[in-house]
Amino acid sequence: MGVMRQAWFDEARFGMFVHFGIYSVAARHEWVQSYERLTEADYRPYFENFDPDRFDAAALARRAKETGMGYVVLTTKHHDGFCLWDSALTDFTSVTACGRDLVREYVDALRAEGLKVGLYHSLIDWHHPDFTVDWNHPRRDDADARALNEGRDMARYREYLHGQVQELLTQYGQIDYLFFDFTYPEERDGWAGKGPDAWDAEALLALCRELQPEMLVNDRLGIPADFVTPEQYQPTSPLMKDGKPEIWEACQTLNGSWGYHRDNMDQKSPTLLVQMLADSVSMDGNMLLNVGPDGRGALAPRDERTLDEIGGWMRLHRDAIIGAGHAAFPPPREGVYTRRGDRLYLHLFSWPLGFLHLPGLAGRVRFARLLNDGSWLRTSVTDPDQQASHMTPAGEVEGTLTVHLPVRRPDVLVPVIELTLTGE
Repeated sequence: MGVMRQAWFDEARFGMFVHFGIYSVAARHEWVQSYERLTEADYRPYFENFDPDRFDAAALARRAKETGMGYVVLTTKHHDGFCLWDSALTDFTSVTACGRDLVREYVDALRAEGLKVGLYHSLIDWHHPDFTVDWNHPRRDDADARALNEGRDMARYREYLHGQVQELLTQYGQIDYLFFDFTYPEERDGWAGKGPDAWDAEALLALCRELQPEMLVNDRLGIPADFVTPEQYQPTSPLMKDGKPEIWEACQTLNGSWGYHRDNMDQKSPTLLVQMLADSVSMDGNMLLNVGPDGRGALAPRDERTLDEIGGWMRLHRDAIIGAGHAAFPPPREGVYTRRGDRLYLHLFSWPLGFLHLPGLAGRVRFARLLNDGSWLRTSVTDPDQQASHMTPAGEVEGTLTVHLPVRRPDVLVPVIELTLTGE
């Protein structure tokens, strides 16, 4: 990937994922059609009653910006095949359902806020008559499931898939990021999966490069592209392949569901989410945090509250996230480091009593402060040759810098200590 193409992505570090569609009306997970084996007739009422009167793209863009995010990624089409733009290739769209091109509203709103424009597009399409039944398909358990594939032609579906991607990449101006989802070549339950050949992945990626040469493309076509996408787990070190660092982004949910799930109360705390964000940046990764607007297109109050709290933390600590990355120092047991230029940021996941011991930093730090209020913190280096008194920190390896902390932890989600490094 060209360095210039990824520069904004490395700088931003934090983005918003938006899963929205007719499954938001069902309000019980975006995979509801597959999980509950719903037929087209079963699923149709969600299309017929799709009325996103509270979907406000401008408010969504403002919310992302206020939360400290630099880009947003919207589901143009999820696996159910429902499209949020004015596609000429199907009438299974938001324009048919409610008279609105939601992708158009969205891209215009993002550009007005100066945010990078990302699109999600499902490779899978359970609505399309030529998309063959497989082990993800809602009809896989039908008595005549095998017979359903008679007459289905994936070549015709590929033409449709490529045609829709062409629409999205030619009708909405510059697109900065495209998240395809997903490739599953393995067999399961006696059904074949779908590998890169199902999408003609090489030609599809070539189409993306031709139409939007500066756009980032993820790895879920099943062939190498620009970045990799760990989902709902956190790596434990910077990602490497063949000895070279990989560009990566952890995509995470607020409650385990991507689409609106009314009865799922398994909310991650704002503190945990900020720790996950800092953790990602500490390993040279990004975090894409998902929201699932409800059946009317609004964010749930519980999600608004969480984003409010994260936004408040980001306003005070953005320098420790935006434009920051991995630091080649061993972090103390209390947290993780991020680094930006000559500033080293220690994100404290736990608050120690009085002293924080930082191996390898003696003589390397010329100023230490709490980032939330800019208050100076005293530092010292213990002389290992001197007999320590019973009130002096002991047991630290040579070269350890000790930061002296107040007893009371700052009232922020995750306290951050900013260490200004010497030029050495």
